[in-house]
Amino acid sequence: MTKQNIKSTLISVAIVVVLFGGLIWFSRSNPSTSSGQANVKSENTGALSVEETSFDFGTISMATGKVTHTFKVKNVSDKPAMISKVYTSCMCTEALLMHGDKKMGPFGMPGHGIAPKVNDTVNPGEEIDVETIFDPAAHGPAGVGRIDRAVFIETESGLPLQLKFTATVTP
Repeated sequence: MTKQNIKSTLISVAIVVVLFGGLIWFSRSNPSTSSGQANVKSENTGALSVEETSFDFGTISMATGKVTHTFKVKNVSDKPAMISKVYTSCMCTEALLMHGDKKMGPFGMPGHGIAPKVNDTVNPGEEIDVETIFDPAAHGPAGVGRIDRAVFIETESGLPLQLKFTATVTP
């Protein structure tokens, strides 16, 4: 190998390492969950809380179509909480926010379609509904078996509230 080839190879390897490291850093999640209840807090915004952090659909069939579950999210602080972002862990999952008469979404996986902005304020003591929608047929025949999915809700602080669900998918 010539010096030029060695230099090109080293530069290529360095670029791949930097890109891979950036991908890992970008895709990591930072959920604030505890057993039974989850909270998202910051000094400048309110705190969103959910008592039910996960839901199990049990065994569901691809043939019966989409299934839904609604999580209740409440601002348990004395300050308004600004929801800045909602996204899902997989393209087979969508989320809708219902805040009073407003219905926002659908929100999906980053990079798959349009990601509408949220910018919704949840006042102290207010509760919103987060409807999760799972399409068991989205992955085709390869999508059978146990699944674990999540919906993430970010406030101005950037810390996501994670709402999880599981199911066992059959044909």
